[in-house]
Amino acid sequence: MKYFLNSQEKLQIAVTAADNKRAEDIVALDMQEVSLLADYFVIMSGNSERQVQAIVEGVIEAEEKANVSVQGVEGNKNSRWILIDLGDVVVHVFQKEERAFYNLEKLWSDAPVVDVQQWITA
Repeated sequence: MKYFLNSQEKLQIAVTAADNKRAEDIVALDMQEVSLLADYFVIMSGNSERQVQAIVEGVIEAEEKANVSVQGVEGNKNSRWILIDLGDVVVHVFQKEERAFYNLEKLWSDAPVVDVQQWITA
């Protein structure tokens, strides 16, 4: 019997994998009462195109290892913002300047912030 992960388990995998690649300022928003797009948005920063790509690859690898289907990836290796669609969890990996410009946290300010600190290793 195949076990399917719930959205919070996918969220934990994404946050842990991103932290392992030294993603900065990881924020998770609970979108369940705010949007039909996803249960959670995860927003994080990398310091360079190379680090953004490493974070993206790390998240995808960890999710696939847990048998999570990656629905799609928007952006490419040269992008300053890459989106990973995990179905009910959407991961946004930004370079810092792009993150400040788009300010998704403010755009979705109605969404409660999820405490992800227990999944981050400081």
